[in-house]
Amino acid sequence: MMATFNSKPRRAANWKIASGFLILTAGILLAGEKQTKISREFAKTEFARAQSRFQSDANNPTNAWQFARAAFDFAEFATNDTERAALANLGIAACRPLVAREPKLADGHYYLAMNLGQLARTEYLGALALVREMEPEFKAAGELDARLDHAGPKRNLGLLYRDAPGWPVSVGNPSKAQSLLKQAVRLAPDFPENYLHLIESYLKWNELDDAERQLRALDAIWPAARTNLVGDQWEHSWDNWSIRRDAAREQLAATPPK
Repeated sequence: MMATFNSKPRRAANWKIASGFLILTAGILLAGEKQTKISREFAKTEFARAQSRFQSDANNPTNAWQFARAAFDFAEFATNDTERAALANLGIAACRPLVAREPKLADGHYYLAMNLGQLARTEYLGALALVREMEPEFKAAGELDARLDHAGPKRNLGLLYRDAPGWPVSVGNPSKAQSLLKQAVRLAPDFPENYLHLIESYLKWNELDDAERQLRALDAIWPAARTNLVGDQWEHSWDNWSIRRDAAREQLAATPPK
């Protein structure tokens, strides 16, 4: 499933954890002031539209999860923790009653988890507790609709397991991470983000043959994806993906042969 606003394609989101605390990347590195401004204005406009629909009928499930998604996306461009937390809390407040009313709606669980992660960016000691709350929501979303947001539930849960501290501190588990990141590629084989996370994970784990194999697979799907994922909402992602693909290629080229 590809989530959309008014049938428009949009970038997918993902998480990264460092030093035991959640840091959201949403598949984006800032690669130029112009693209950042375009992406922020797109997110701001979609947030206003989604907020208007939600305020007109907060009990409508679609209005609720689309507002939560818009809050998450707009929070990506927050300039401080106060703004980011405020947007994340709006998304969480929309999703908590939604998942209670509609427990079989994958979007509700998914965007609850994503906004919990946004909120975790603003926390310190409380971040790990939010990570533990995210885990079952990503699991529920994946069980209900594994292809949501280009296999987002599998991708993001995989990243959670990859980068979180391990037991007993948190939920980190490299074996689970690898399995889920592979599943994301299988579920959405036309989406560059899924390959990039798997490639970067193999590099992290020093599994270079697997990293190179996935890089070749990414190169194979790249032209079609570049044609299909178009518009202002995707430019930021393409900047990021290009940087990360080049970095992976350089890292592999710099690695001495065995």
